[in-house]
Amino acid sequence: MPALEMKPATDDKRLSGHDIVARPLRHPWRWVAAALIAAGTSLGIISVWNNKNIEHDVIAQFLFDPRILNGVLMTIVLTACSMLLATVLATILAVMRLSSNPVMATVAWAYTWFFRGTPLLVQIVFWGYLGLLYANISVGIPMTELTIFTAPTPTVVTPFIAGLLALALNEAAYASEIVRAGLLSVDPGHVEAANSLGMSPRYTLRRIVLPQAMRIIIPPMGNETISMLKNSALLQLIAVQELYTRASDISAQNLRQVELLVVVSIWYLLLTTVLSVPQYFLERRYGRGVGRRVTTPWQRLRHLSSKFQEMQIKRAPVNPSHTDHEEAVKEDKHVR
Repeated sequence: MPALEMKPATDDKRLSGHDIVARPLRHPWRWVAAALIAAGTSLGIISVWNNKNIEHDVIAQFLFDPRILNGVLMTIVLTACSMLLATVLATILAVMRLSSNPVMATVAWAYTWFFRGTPLLVQIVFWGYLGLLYANISVGIPMTELTIFTAPTPTVVTPFIAGLLALALNEAAYASEIVRAGLLSVDPGHVEAANSLGMSPRYTLRRIVLPQAMRIIIPPMGNETISMLKNSALLQLIAVQELYTRASDISAQNLRQVELLVVVSIWYLLLTTVLSVPQYFLERRYGRGVGRRVTTPWQRLRHLSSKFQEMQIKRAPVNPSHTDHEEAVKEDKHVR
């Protein structure tokens, strides 16, 4: 709610001397800071774009190159599959962590501790070179010679599978803490009230706990999804053909590193924008009960524009003939 300043309505003849008009407190330096930031950002973008060492025709040539588009598709598939696997695993870990069973809680804590304690880069390299530890992957009955399935490790753990495992298992450790925080944010009294009404635990979880927890879970999970999108570029180390790897291969041939980096940045920005759309609608849906309104920069700009138009209308000079006409109509009504 904006700050208000209270001033007597001495300039309004329709109000008595005891009436007070509340006006929003003005913040001129806030507008000055916004103008300076906007100007600095614009100058930086213009300076980079007009740099003589950047060939714009190369950017346009490779922006929709089939190799780049294949890399974009691979990045989307990797992000979607990794987040889906990580979300399922994170939910299980969060429930295990909150369990009264000490073994399950300890296992969940150890998993989170290990994957959060080791760098993602190390995990990617480990899964990519898993064949150095195990030449073959076999499935069978322990303590017997019965083998159901066996195959060389590089055949089973391909670069795509290795990258998927590295991203999903690492993300699950972080996401489990987000899910756990969401579940803990729900007031226990709501669960007790639901139980007293005879609701089953599953119905209580679905209708009482999750809708309130999702309001806390969605914003950081959206952030983690975008981080996952960008972290997929690290899979270049194990030769996964995602967007950054494709661009690096092309730039190694034509020596246009900067132009290809611009192409990659444009695609990452576009994908980040697309991923922000479902997050906005989910936040708006689960934020209905608390009266919080999620706004986008475009909506804020429209609101600012409408406020500016209202100020212009208020400052516009009043037509005397129109005022006289209104006064005549009021006087005529009073006489009747």
